[in-house]
Amino acid sequence: MTKEKKSALQEKGGVSISEITNRKSIENLKQKRKVKLDAKTLLTDILQGDVAALSRGITLVESVNSKHIAIGNKLLKTCLPYANKSIRIGITGVPGVGKSTFIEAFGKHLTSQGKRVAVLAIDPTSSITKGSILGDKTRMEALVKDENAFIRPSPSGHSLGGVARKTRESIVLCEAAGFDIIIIETVGVGQSETTVHSMVDFFLLLKLSGAGDELQGIKRGIIEMADAIVINKADGDNEKKAKFAANEFSRALKLYPEKESKWSPKVSVCSALNHVGITLIWSMITDYICVTTKNGHFDIKRQKQNKFWLIQTIESQLKSDFFNQPKIKKALESQLILIENNHTTPFAAAEFLLKLKA
Repeated sequence: MTKEKKSALQEKGGVSISEITNRKSIENLKQKRKVKLDAKTLLTDILQGDVAALSRGITLVESVNSKHIAIGNKLLKTCLPYANKSIRIGITGVPGVGKSTFIEAFGKHLTSQGKRVAVLAIDPTSSITKGSILGDKTRMEALVKDENAFIRPSPSGHSLGGVARKTRESIVLCEAAGFDIIIIETVGVGQSETTVHSMVDFFLLLKLSGAGDELQGIKRGIIEMADAIVINKADGDNEKKAKFAANEFSRALKLYPEKESKWSPKVSVCSALNHVGITLIWSMITDYICVTTKNGHFDIKRQKQNKFWLIQTIESQLKSDFFNQPKIKKALESQLILIENNHTTPFAAAEFLLKLKA
């Protein structure tokens, strides 16, 4: 009688590794689900600099769920006394100008000085698929690993110019969490610059040399808003072109009237890739803060921004309340069909819906 050969790959009895792994995963998932979205607990954790709690808080204020909105509003109210202690910097520029590379180099420079830096990066949302890449954490590999940095990519949704609907609220939470510098990166398309300008202390415009817009840029309102213009990618063969572009913008800025802040916008060049010129840019920003704090413009600008925030919040709430009414939803569908069939006009339909609300 021959003995049956045992395979080296033969399994022993017992619980499989996959079962243990799956069981642990389920238990961990259950634990995560048990995390209570409580405003008081979140506030305590945020004030201690807990970035996980900060992320949950931002998710709350970005949510359109009615329960989340109530908790988020309560959290914001309790965070306000701990806010307004940071420097808010808006950074914009066309796609391809090197915003992510610049922000990473700039952020690393700040954290090396002991500063805590939060980056609120707005990702474009597709109008067709409604999806966003949210890839800023991938593009800023070094900064995302820095314990003194926090990067939060948010989808732009349907907000004007691609600015996340709740960016201002996110700023408040980041300030309560103890971040010294808040950087807001815009999509760099449409009118996002105007909206970001309304929520920051210092507005930085990144440009490229040889893009053909040195003189064209003079016509744009964006130049009027900029507190500094930086020509990026000033390295290699491009360094000479960058310096030429900087001179062109410097001449152009002299044609503009003096700003309310009494600050004369500066023009500089840098190579974010090689970390060249970053120190000078931070020096420009600190000079601006010093000048505007001394002449009182810094506080006046913050007050104006809060008033603007109030009006926008009211408009947003009224819009939400209007479209979430069941009778409006039903009537809107009917009016849209009538418009498609040319039985009414958009203006008549709007008037009908507004009267229906009243």
